[in-house]
Amino acid sequence: MSESAARRPSPIELERRAFRKKQSGRSVAVSFGSTVVFAVVIYFTVINTPGWERVQQAFFNVDVLVGAWPRVIEGLWLNIRVLFFAAIGVLIIALLLATLRTLRGPVFFPLRAIAAGYTDLFRGIPLIIVLYLVGFGVPGLGALPRMPLEFWGTIALILTYSAYVSEVFRAGIESVHPSQRLAARSLGLNYGQTLRMIVMPQAVRKVTPALMNDFIAMQKDVGLISVLGAVDAVRAAQIETAQAFNFTPYVLAGLLFVLLALPMIRLTDWYSARLRDREQAGSTV
Repeated sequence: MSESAARRPSPIELERRAFRKKQSGRSVAVSFGSTVVFAVVIYFTVINTPGWERVQQAFFNVDVLVGAWPRVIEGLWLNIRVLFFAAIGVLIIALLLATLRTLRGPVFFPLRAIAAGYTDLFRGIPLIIVLYLVGFGVPGLGALPRMPLEFWGTIALILTYSAYVSEVFRAGIESVHPSQRLAARSLGLNYGQTLRMIVMPQAVRKVTPALMNDFIAMQKDVGLISVLGAVDAVRAAQIETAQAFNFTPYVLAGLLFVLLALPMIRLTDWYSARLRDREQAGSTV
């Protein structure tokens, strides 16, 4: 028997592939049909409610949406800038906190206690209160020069999300088997080299889905800087709503935030599924 003939699938295997393909196509067709039916039912149920016309006029007015678009989209760019700098700050401080909490030895107890107190404090305080304290309290001290409102909003986001992300990093660091550290030390690596070259790459790979979910949450919460008066997408929508006596700008701002978060949501789902498939296949993750 030639090599090409040996690699050719058997008739039984070809039948199995054809059956699986047929079942897959049928599943896609059923899913599509059920989704269309569900959407049609929901649509006609909503538009036939007694107050639909008033709600449509108040929340889905196309003319108001077009008029609010320039100011809301300009405010969204402010949200994106704040998100960019906040993500960098959270990454740096969270890594520092996670490293401090994983230090061994009694001499490092004060550092561990400070890091633990920080994470407990800012995981317990609601973000909106942190925004008020930082945005209005710190400038009131008069010790710093006058800064833009979005600057203080960025600081508040960093303080709060660093506490959450540091715990994610710490969980990843502690999930690495101790034998990895022992093997690195036996090769002559010190603690810092072991953490940087051996432990941290494995830890980050394990907790990447959780980190991506935290980033998605921060994408939404960045809109809370509007409580300080910064004219972001939410604040711009509030101004347009007050001028037009219509809530459509809020709907526009919400849709823009969804579009901003959607790529990261899909990327998180894809990476989580890829990681799960690799683990189930017995590969090294």
